[in-house]
Amino acid sequence: MRNFILLATAVLMTTISAAQTERKLLSIEDVVLNRDLVAKSYPVRWVGASDSYSAVEQNNLVAYDARTGKQRTLITLDELNTLLDTNFKTFPPYAYDDENSLVVSAHSKRNVICLKERKVVSAAKVPVGENLTRQSGKGNLYAYTRENNLYLFDGEKEVAVTAFEDKNIVCGQTVSRNEFGISGGIFFSPDATKLAFYKKDESRVTEFPLLDITTRTGTLKNIKYPMNGMPSEHICLGVYDIATGKTTYLQVTDFDEERYLTNITWSPDSKRIYIQVLDRAQKNMHLNSYDAATGAQLKQILTEHNDRWVEPQHPLVFLESDPTQFIYATDNRDGYWNLYLCNDEGKVERLTKTDASVQYVSQDAKYVYYTSAEVSPIDNHLFRVELKTGKQTRLTQAEGWHTASVSKSGKYFLDTYSSLNVPRVVELGRTDGKPARELFRAEDPTVGYNYAPITIGTVKSADGKYDNYYRLIKPLDFDPTKKYPVILYVYGGPHSQLVQNTYLASLRRWEMYMAQRGYVVFVMDNRGTSNRGAEFEKAIHRQCGQAEMADQMAGMEWLMSHEWVDKERIGVHGWSYGGFMTISLITNYPDVFKVGVAGGPVIDWKWYEVMYGERYMDNVHNNPEGFAKTSLINKATSLKGKLLICQGAVDPVVVWEHSLSFVRECVKNNIHTIDYMPYPCAEHNVYGRDALHLYNKITNYFEDYLR
Repeated sequence: MRNFILLATAVLMTTISAAQTERKLLSIEDVVLNRDLVAKSYPVRWVGASDSYSAVEQNNLVAYDARTGKQRTLITLDELNTLLDTNFKTFPPYAYDDENSLVVSAHSKRNVICLKERKVVSAAKVPVGENLTRQSGKGNLYAYTRENNLYLFDGEKEVAVTAFEDKNIVCGQTVSRNEFGISGGIFFSPDATKLAFYKKDESRVTEFPLLDITTRTGTLKNIKYPMNGMPSEHICLGVYDIATGKTTYLQVTDFDEERYLTNITWSPDSKRIYIQVLDRAQKNMHLNSYDAATGAQLKQILTEHNDRWVEPQHPLVFLESDPTQFIYATDNRDGYWNLYLCNDEGKVERLTKTDASVQYVSQDAKYVYYTSAEVSPIDNHLFRVELKTGKQTRLTQAEGWHTASVSKSGKYFLDTYSSLNVPRVVELGRTDGKPARELFRAEDPTVGYNYAPITIGTVKSADGKYDNYYRLIKPLDFDPTKKYPVILYVYGGPHSQLVQNTYLASLRRWEMYMAQRGYVVFVMDNRGTSNRGAEFEKAIHRQCGQAEMADQMAGMEWLMSHEWVDKERIGVHGWSYGGFMTISLITNYPDVFKVGVAGGPVIDWKWYEVMYGERYMDNVHNNPEGFAKTSLINKATSLKGKLLICQGAVDPVVVWEHSLSFVRECVKNNIHTIDYMPYPCAEHNVYGRDALHLYNKITNYFEDYLR
């Protein structure tokens, strides 16, 4: 195990001083609502395709030349209000169509302002509808949905693309419950002549009732919820020709009708559509191209197979100067989310070394810019790779978590980063390796508050193969000769990473709130979480919770080896997958955990959705042993400590059947150490004023039973 201690702020000391006692402690209101405790930001963006970047300063939009640093005012707030006949008090959200065209929404219109002439050159009406999508190259062309159908608006008239009366047929909306990187269901062609869209048939999918108590007698709202092992939605992709009004459906024949169609990508010439087609078992993927005019399949370009799972997450990225080549991302070939240079003939050439994400492909197709965890699993840096030679260059140097935007020329990048002691820095970087120019440095937002030190370190995973990262917060008045209660905060599920080298190590303010009240708070990422490679993530396959619990207990064993830990006062808390982990830990290790608070917990994976659940647990019919082993219904009788379950009563993600079934099992077996707190109008997460109640409830539960 390696361990290194960093202070949460430069001014904190390890012992209580007079200055510390004068600083404030957090309140629950601070934890939930105080945005002033978030580091200030300095939003910057490139001005069109130029090498100038813009920012809002003193309510005016200004631009800076990246080479010279020379400033110019693009438009003032007063000028903007005059042009648009508005009364904005602060500068509104904005975008650019090009270097000279500023876009601002007002009066239900998309207003394009010529910056040189200071006049509005276009004020296109923005239609009203859900899933609103604009064709990026044509400002007044929109597609959107109402109820289950798809519509097109060209700035003057609305056209119904689909007109299905059967509400089970849904067009233009997201599919597969937003898995596989899917975030929408509308895809304009680059030349604006066609519109591709998802069409899903949910007629075979069972419904789950949600109770709306805001109506006079209560109303049931049924949602489509495909549970593990049960019938799922059928998806196809339509292509609407805007000129002719004709719709053609792509002829996808791979696997059966419960296949997934993911990462829809148009070719640069708008003639072809690429789809990563996945079987329901999520073990086989085919990357196919289709003729956008006829719907016929043109070619199967490559395939992927994995006995655990294949999970396509990213659309293809075509090279601007060579549209026959594209960047493809997969974690199935070399054990990490690597980038590959491919073409329609099936060429696959690896470009990167570890988990990476494409940020930009240069115009001349010479470089690909990407962010990666190559330096450290808890850091994120910008790199570029030369396509011809494969030479990689690290472009960001300061330690921490970087997000970057590369200019169209590829000469510069805007870099925003933070690290444990650095709240936020914005820099203008150069891709030629010359020093970056600092544009903004946020002040410490916690000044005036008494924050305890934060430790980042590692503990070996239970199998001895990995260093699992943790963050540890000790009480303000920490005295190693005393014993303290411990709260383990846990999530532990896929696509998560709780410990990062960001400001305060991605701390949740409630953790500091509890540390200020005398608790040791411990958070660790176990096997199954992100940024560590496929083997690390896929250790959970067909047995969710098992490797995760083993790793969390390895962390707890290390923590409990310290004399200042009170082994009789250890609690655990988590939400969603973390709620599942909380109940798993308190029932599997009842002699360790005395108190637990679980929010929105998965109780039995057979009640969870097909897409996520079958990837990690397989189909319930194919893995009865795994489902029996991980079901918390079977663990209810092992509950000894105090357990509070909090649940949104209209949760469409982890439906109420989960937690109510666990409570029912406890009642059936006279397990009286369980408590239950439903939030009547909350969904999967609890927000706003309800969250004040929630965090008071969680805190008081630990204070009452763990103090």
